[in-house]
Amino acid sequence: MRHNKKFNHLSRKKGHRDAMLANMTISLIMHKRIFTTLPKAKALRVYAEPLINRAKKDDTASRRVVFSYLQNKQAVSILFNEIAQKIADRPGGYTRILKMGNRLGDNAKTCFIELVDYNEALLAEKKETAKKATRRSRRSSGKKAAAEKTEQPAAEE
Repeated sequence: MRHNKKFNHLSRKKGHRDAMLANMTISLIMHKRIFTTLPKAKALRVYAEPLINRAKKDDTASRRVVFSYLQNKQAVSILFNEIAQKIADRPGGYTRILKMGNRLGDNAKTCFIELVDYNEALLAEKKETAKKATRRSRRSSGKKAAAEKTEQPAAEE
């Protein structure tokens, strides 16, 4: 019976699937963004987000648990030192999947999966929209400009 076995097996046996997801998680931690197929990205999100959440609490037990999954000292240190600082106040949703289209060879759906706080282009866009959020009406700016013009000649004399 297949009760409660809903995750995607990705056409691989357990050992191969676990090794692949661990390697993809290491690449995601090191590079902050990886290009893969959509089913693999969805499986990776389920695998990586609990490990990223575990990194919020920086103690020996958490480091050992994460290392047991990843088996890479450099990735674990980056996760606990760098990434955990950025996601400390985020309650979840540490990764984002951006669909890219279909691959030419086999028409597989491809995507980027990235850590949310590391997309510089999106963060820069958010800063620009925050700056543009201030509303200015013509009436108030006209009054300010007229007031500045009347003050300037007095200051010049």
